[in-house]
Amino acid sequence: MEMLARRTGVSEDTLDTCLRPREALMPDNDQAMRKFVGTLPVPEFAETAFTAPPPLQDARVAIVTSAALYREGDPPFGVPDIHFETIPDSARDLKLGHVSPNFDRAGFAADLNVVYPVDRLHELAGRGAIGSVAGYHYAFAGNQPDTVSELRLDTGPACARKLREDGVDVVLLTPV
Repeated sequence: MEMLARRTGVSEDTLDTCLRPREALMPDNDQAMRKFVGTLPVPEFAETAFTAPPPLQDARVAIVTSAALYREGDPPFGVPDIHFETIPDSARDLKLGHVSPNFDRAGFAADLNVVYPVDRLHELAGRGAIGSVAGYHYAFAGNQPDTVSELRLDTGPACARKLREDGVDVVLLTPV
């Protein structure tokens, strides 16, 4: 447990709670989650923009994750926290800031690619399945029930601008 705490940046007490079987924490988890999600407002848009991306073998691909990843030495995400972290493609010194009793961190501790499949993207680029991997990827905190409009109107568009500046054609979303 101590090694997992160091790797993830999460306290041993929090890990102990979070790694218990779901049933011990929330016996009706699926029903409770459905009820909660059903209360969230879903915006309706009169128009949605769509631009067809190039074929994948020509596309530049970036990752956007809601795992609240941050670099070793940087401050972790708060709650709530609508900012996003810019992650250089070469960075592997990442900490997992997502804190939820419903998320098992063991996979991340064993392999970063569970929530941030950057090495898999490089393998795809090496095989020619995608054109290239973006120079930067982005992490948000996923636990945002009260800040959806700020994300949609402020930080989301700011992140989209950065993606466009980097020539990104396709985004791989890894919701956590």
